[in-house]
Amino acid sequence: MAVTSESTTVWTGTLAGGSGTTKLDSSGVAQFPVNWKARSEGEAGTTNPEELLGAAHSSCYSMALAHALTGAGHAPESIQTTAAVTFEAGRGVLGSHLLVSARVPGLTEAEFEAFAEDAKANCPISKALAGIPITIEAELA
Repeated sequence: MAVTSESTTVWTGTLAGGSGTTKLDSSGVAQFPVNWKARSEGEAGTTNPEELLGAAHSSCYSMALAHALTGAGHAPESIQTTAAVTFEAGRGVLGSHLLVSARVPGLTEAEFEAFAEDAKANCPISKALAGIPITIEAELA
């Protein structure tokens, strides 16, 4: 069964001087302020598309890694993934870097690295981001 998720952004004003609000419509769990300054320079208390993309990538990756590990008989105790998405004005999204730490009993570091690389290549958000470099640092905790 396919699931369609929706988010809506309402923007007021110019790119540099305006601002907006992004709402997660499907779940209704959050609403975020957005503006150009947060995107191009960083601004506390205001998000940007790349931070939201990082949230999507880190959660999707963690799910893909948990699925692969469990399917191979190595149920993870925990997986922590940070996705650092880099944006440069005039150039766009330059890449996503995954920083992964997991507790998986009975797995060697080399075995874990293979699962981590496979999840990086095969998580649906990684596939959607095929036009940018995706790098990874993964280790057992």
